[in-house]
Amino acid sequence: MKKNKVKIRNALISVSNKKGLGKFVKNLGLLGVKIIASGGTAKYINDLGFNVTDIEAITGYPELLDGRVKTLHPKIHSSILADRGNKNHIQDLKNFELEAIDLVVCNLYPFSDAVFKNKNNKYCIENIDIGGITLLRGAAKNYKYVTVVTNFSQYEEVIKHFLKYDGCSTYDFRLEKAHKASELMETGTVAVNTPLVAIAEAPFGGIKQAGYGREGGSMAIKDYLNVKYTHLGLKG
Repeated sequence: MKKNKVKIRNALISVSNKKGLGKFVKNLGLLGVKIIASGGTAKYINDLGFNVTDIEAITGYPELLDGRVKTLHPKIHSSILADRGNKNHIQDLKNFELEAIDLVVCNLYPFSDAVFKNKNNKYCIENIDIGGITLLRGAAKNYKYVTVVTNFSQYEEVIKHFLKYDGCSTYDFRLEKAHKASELMETGTVAVNTPLVAIAEAPFGGIKQAGYGREGGSMAIKDYLNVKYTHLGLKG
């Protein structure tokens, strides 16, 4: 890493909303970025004719539990979370023949939309994203090295940034995107928490909380990144 720039070599893509994905993947390919994707995202990219490595080829496991478990695997999260300034982390990657992931592209299941459309409880529960929000949390935590993209509206900006910096991301850009991811995580957490409270209170009456609480979770992460983002002079 030179002057806080990170070369984008490997990207993990796992998206529910695939708008604009074809052009984005094409541009990443022109930059020489290797694309790794999960499940339906991998199929979508492959059907468009682009090279893609299915996540199963890395983990050695297929999707489990009707798709509830796809990206939740130590080989994936080690590649995202590795501190590249830590020799032990680098050795772990080498020992298990893993490559660091430099770019995580993920948007969440449309849980709020399912609730808004008054879908049944089972449908809503299946739209609570576990793997996606874990990817976002890991990438945001490791913003020193990883760029996280949470919305198709960011695709053009991201490609322009990579082109400007010769296929690299800058520290400030990664921190900005981590801040955006933390906002999405907070929104998703609150969105999930509210219906679960209603579900919990309905049969039992006395339960005041269910699922994720805001305190100590995504809210705290967002607050921390907000401080870092607001004071970009404090380079890490």
